[in-house]
Amino acid sequence: MFEAGGARKCRCQALKVPGWIWRDTTQQERDTALLEQAGCGTSGPTSGLLGYVDGEPAGWVAVEPRENYPRIWARQKAWMRMDPDLEDVWSVSCFVVRKGFRRQGLMYELAAATVVYGRQVGARVLEGYPTEPPPGKTVIWDEASVGLLQVFLDAGYEVEASPTLRRRVVRHRLGASL
Repeated sequence: MFEAGGARKCRCQALKVPGWIWRDTTQQERDTALLEQAGCGTSGPTSGLLGYVDGEPAGWVAVEPRENYPRIWARQKAWMRMDPDLEDVWSVSCFVVRKGFRRQGLMYELAAATVVYGRQVGARVLEGYPTEPPPGKTVIWDEASVGLLQVFLDAGYEVEASPTLRRRVVRHRLGASL
């Protein structure tokens, strides 16, 4: 689906495997792993959602249980390890919108779809790690790959923490009494 450009080198796998595996694998091996995890062509579990425009795949959002991202927990940054005992947390870790489909609101639709999907799969909390650009500044694709704060806010997420000048941790509580 994402044959060229920055999307071709998606880094979702970087959060899912130990650093040495990431370092020692080829892009083709990472692509194969992502296809298997996404359950493409099967009725099995998925690691994310595809967005279509007029029947054509146009975007992707990674969303799956937070424990499927062991490198989030291996990070030295405490904000990447918030509330380790909180159960049924699903991470929304990556967005990709294909060139030619950008600036049409697809990222907003994908973020909203994570909420619908989260309810379907029984997640209690959805958690994202978006960036918030400084006023008047633009972001490059790589920065936007984690999502933009306003996109999450429009989907009903709330800011849980602001660990850096640009990074936010957001959550959408789906379950009863957390």
